[in-house]
Amino acid sequence: MGFFNLLSNDIGIDLGTANTLVYVRNQGIVLNEPSVVAIEKSTGKVLAVGAAAKEMTGRTPGGIAAIRPLKDGVIADFEISEKMIANFIRRVVKHKYLMKPRVVISVPSGITEVEKRAVRDSAENAGAREVYLLAEPMAAAIGVGVQVDQPSGTMIIDIGGGTSEIAVIALNGIVNDISIRVGGDELNDAIIMYLKKNYNLLIGELTAEDIKIKIGSAFQLEKELSLEVRGRDLVAGVPKNLMLSSVQVREAMSETVDIIVEAVRQALEQTPPELASDILERGIILTGGGALLRGMDKKLREDTNLPVNVADDPLTCVVRGTGTVLENLAQYSKVLEKSRKS
Repeated sequence: MGFFNLLSNDIGIDLGTANTLVYVRNQGIVLNEPSVVAIEKSTGKVLAVGAAAKEMTGRTPGGIAAIRPLKDGVIADFEISEKMIANFIRRVVKHKYLMKPRVVISVPSGITEVEKRAVRDSAENAGAREVYLLAEPMAAAIGVGVQVDQPSGTMIIDIGGGTSEIAVIALNGIVNDISIRVGGDELNDAIIMYLKKNYNLLIGELTAEDIKIKIGSAFQLEKELSLEVRGRDLVAGVPKNLMLSSVQVREAMSETVDIIVEAVRQALEQTPPELASDILERGIILTGGGALLRGMDKKLREDTNLPVNVADDPLTCVVRGTGTVLENLAQYSKVLEKSRKS
């Protein structure tokens, strides 16, 4: 087995709606790129993948489309997803003479069998030898360093671009989980809608994301922030500037944030009492890009009366988890779902 291990580049992929991260065994995280593909409409030819393609979002001429092949954490465009995964695998597996890689891919815990098959097939077609699927909350827990084989329960809230996953993990399994298709993208959409409705100002996805990152918050800030936003006036049709405060952005996102908080409440209600007392003692761990939203932990703390801790480097927890599993496949075999040829 040792010889084969030398020849094979095993990789872990956190296939996200917003970003895809790749971990190579013995090397760590080697790639972190937006999940965007730019294609030429007439020929279907891929022009750019990742950051270069994301920069084209909302700016492409008629003949070029910047596509995000994943929606709500699952593959929405099979062909483009396959091209994207193949591109990322090619970038990290440098040596052509090596064996095809074994791949561990994280997927939302709430996805259907059909959606799982789409992930498997696209990874196999992109050049994977064996594909293992790992539920995102489990990957996040392992990435944070939780001993997932222990009987004591841990609650993970993983807020990604397209999904938020709330799961209680114990004894190598997900005891109960709620997976909602609401995440960072919906927060961006809420900002776009708010400006359109209240100020007749039209902004694009990238601007909305920028506003969220720079002044967005889920809870009152000690010192509120402001930002000048540029967009198009829907009435006059000309470019227009607007000073936006963090209070307004919080108001814009409040309904979406409340949906996530409500899902956490539901998950807590479904948790067996023994595990609930473990969570009270250990607290809830917050991972994913949404964990970076200012005050998200405070908001959850206030609404659940439980300790909430943001994981270190929450954006990479899931991919670090796939990496830990790769390094110890035998130890983690119980948490993986192996690819079946159908």
